[in-house]
Amino acid sequence: MATPASADEAGAPAVSVKASPDRLYGRQRGHPLRPRQQRLLDETLPRLRLDQALLDDPARAFGRVPAEIWLEVGFGGGEHSLAQHAAHPDIGYIASEVFENGLCSLLSRLVPDDQEATAPVPDLLRIWDEDARVLLRALPERSLDRMFLMFPDPWPKARHAKRRFVHPGNIGLVARALKPGAIWRVASDDPTYQAWVEEVMGAQDLFETAPPATTRPEGWPPTRYEAKALLAGRQPLYWTFVRR
Repeated sequence: MATPASADEAGAPAVSVKASPDRLYGRQRGHPLRPRQQRLLDETLPRLRLDQALLDDPARAFGRVPAEIWLEVGFGGGEHSLAQHAAHPDIGYIASEVFENGLCSLLSRLVPDDQEATAPVPDLLRIWDEDARVLLRALPERSLDRMFLMFPDPWPKARHAKRRFVHPGNIGLVARALKPGAIWRVASDDPTYQAWVEEVMGAQDLFETAPPATTRPEGWPPTRYEAKALLAGRQPLYWTFVRR
């Protein structure tokens, strides 16, 4: 079996690109926060934040023991995360996002106004509001049963390729955290990113690959980004990669 080091060294794709730096790109805050949004970040988020002290055994970070643990990287507005959480009530779901407005979008659907500090919160949903790569490094090897990357920022300029999450430098990191047979779902509507995913994943041997679906498969909840893409006439692609 591969160790964390050998996964990075032996299975990483041979695509010739600059290394993915340990640096978080993109905005963390958009427009100034409204009072409700600030309360959500100050009062609700701490009650749902994944406890870093428990990452050595992430099942302990939930209110009850989950049947499996799933991770979504960059949940955007949170609709996909919440739909998956609702459809799979026994799954421990980690929703990762650094953009404050996205965090507020998800949190606002969980608690009523003026009850940010008191309303009950889900026991099997946890939020990671830092760089997802930090989480993937901290989690035990083979601790995740499923992972999602839904319509990530494509960083379409060639000089920004190092900023894409699907990156030769990240494949071993993802593979390390996933159990053998675990599924990694990726969706994108950007032609540059679509070609990039095909290139990167075609050059690695840690995941089984298959041609992407051109219509959203059953069990994939819709997102606002998918709706925008379809409205604009762009063709989303949906990949399912399986950890070897």
